[in-house]
Amino acid sequence: MSKVYVFTDFGGPETQALIDRPAPQPGIGELAVRVRAAGVNPVDYKIRTGRYRRDQPLPAPMGQEVSGVVTALGEGVDGFAVGDEILGPVVPGYGAFAEDTLVRATDAVAKPDEIAFADAATIPVAGATAYDGTHQIELEPGQQLLILGAGGGVGLMAAQIGKVHQFTVIGIASQAKREIVQATGATFVPSGENVADRVRQIAPEGVDLILDLVGGDALRQVAGLVTDPARIISAADPDTVTELGGSPLQRTTEALEKITGVIEYNLVDPNVSALYPLEDAGEAIAAVESGHATGKIVIQPHNA
Repeated sequence: MSKVYVFTDFGGPETQALIDRPAPQPGIGELAVRVRAAGVNPVDYKIRTGRYRRDQPLPAPMGQEVSGVVTALGEGVDGFAVGDEILGPVVPGYGAFAEDTLVRATDAVAKPDEIAFADAATIPVAGATAYDGTHQIELEPGQQLLILGAGGGVGLMAAQIGKVHQFTVIGIASQAKREIVQATGATFVPSGENVADRVRQIAPEGVDLILDLVGGDALRQVAGLVTDPARIISAADPDTVTELGGSPLQRTTEALEKITGVIEYNLVDPNVSALYPLEDAGEAIAAVESGHATGKIVIQPHNA
C-alpha cells in the first residue's frame, strides 16, 4: 500500500485525510514515480473548496507538482528509465501529496543534478506559471513589470525572471515580505489601501505589464496603472481580468523545460521557505491557504 493525502468531500480543511491506497500503476505513456517532494499551491485548496473540478470522484488526491524517482514505465514510454530523477505535473486524479504517483512522460523533465528535489518540486506549476506569466507579453529591457502578489512562490520567481530580462520590476506584497521581495531586485510596494497611489509615486506614467497572482478587488485597485488594459495577465482570476480587458494566463508546453534550465544555472531561486512531512500535509496546505506564506511550501514524504 502507498499513502496519499486526499479530501473526502468539497469544503474546508476538515475534509482532508491521509489514507492508504494501492501504489498507482502506470498506463500507456505514463511514469510511476516515488515522490521525493511536492509543491503546495493555492489551486490545491481551491479545488478542495469546490471552486474547480467538482466532477472528480471522491476521495480526491491533492497536489499538482512533484519531483521524484521513476519506479516503473508504462507502455510506449521512450526517453526515460527506471531510476531516473524527474519533475513534472501529476496525472489528474493521482495527487502529488503521496508516497507514489503518476506523471505523463510527455509532461516530465529530467531533474538536473544541480537542483535539489525540494526545489525541483516547485517548478512544474509555480515555476512554469512564473515563466509563462513573464513571457506571454514580451517586454523590452527597462520596461516596467508590476507583480501583484510578489511575495509568494510564483511572484518571487517571476520577479527574478524579470531581473534576468532587465525589466524594471515592482512587487506588491504584504509588509512582512518586504525583505524577500527586495532580495529579488524588485522595488517593493506594500499592499493595502491606496496601493495604486504608492505605485504611481514610483511609476508616474504607468506600468507596461501587470502580472496578477491575487485577483479580485486587489487586481481592480491596480488595473488602472497599466498603460494598456490588454497588458494585464492574471494567473488567479480569469473572470476579473477578462472583465478589465486583460487576459488569463496562457500556459505553454515549453515553459517547464525553459524554467528548469534557468533554475539549473542559478538565475532563479525557488525560495523554498518550509518543508513538511507527508503526515503534516494539512499544516502545509493551511500555511498556503492563510495567504501569509512567503516563498514556496513543500511536502516531503518520509520515504524521501
